[in-house]
Amino acid sequence: MKPKVTFFDRNVIKRSVKFVAGASTVLSAVLLFVDIPADYKIGAGIAFLAVLALIHVATWVRANSLREISIEIEGSKVSITTGDIFKQKGLKAIAFNEYLDTRVDNVIISKASLNGKFIESELKESVEALDDYIANFRFDDGDIFETTVQRRIGKTTRYRLGTICVYNDFLLTAFARFDANNQANLTMPEYLEFLINFWDKVNKVYAQQSVSTTIFGSGITRIKGHKTISDEDLLKIMLWTFRISEMRFKYPAKLTIVIHESKIDQINLLDIASVKNGV
Repeated sequence: MKPKVTFFDRNVIKRSVKFVAGASTVLSAVLLFVDIPADYKIGAGIAFLAVLALIHVATWVRANSLREISIEIEGSKVSITTGDIFKQKGLKAIAFNEYLDTRVDNVIISKASLNGKFIESELKESVEALDDYIANFRFDDGDIFETTVQRRIGKTTRYRLGTICVYNDFLLTAFARFDANNQANLTMPEYLEFLINFWDKVNKVYAQQSVSTTIFGSGITRIKGHKTISDEDLLKIMLWTFRISEMRFKYPAKLTIVIHESKIDQINLLDIASVKNGV
């Protein structure tokens, strides 16, 4: 498998140089008091170069094995980690389609999707009870676009992208547009609209609790015109929209973005950690 961080990655080199600078300073201090015999100077020089090379190799290996980082964005702590979102503390965001459908049939909702797993494995009551809860939830003005959408199957109330229904410790959010064939898709402007609205809604409901999300758009959702967009790109977009939003977590609350085990080897966490505000 091709490493996600190249051997001569600029951030790896920067970190190696810092270690090398430190090692050189220590060596210079030692040589003020210790005189190396002439017969050993060449060998000592080669050994020092070998140590520098090992430092770079170790930095590169660590960069490729990173599974978690913490960064600060405008005063908010943001953790990017590998794991299971359902095991995170605090509120957990689950992306639904724009109708907040709950029918897991591999047509409306895939059993392999996050909201499919939520409904089939995490729901403590019946789907009908969840539907009643959503139908009676007090959404903000403007959250509901239409109430009588003509569809062959599925719900008929369409919500604004980014709308949140707080259900126990879950944030059920309207994320994906659904076309006539019940295919989830978004344009890039719609994706940005969703994120800006989502952070705004989180700011209103989080009640100083930590919030966890996955990388929105990773998986079955199609972003029109961006078929090859990577999870790393989506993650950076999420961090950028978080930074420009008004959402700020007060300590000890934080934002956690959970990356699936199968995706972590595709994301250069060192690159994100090395840039101010993660983007």
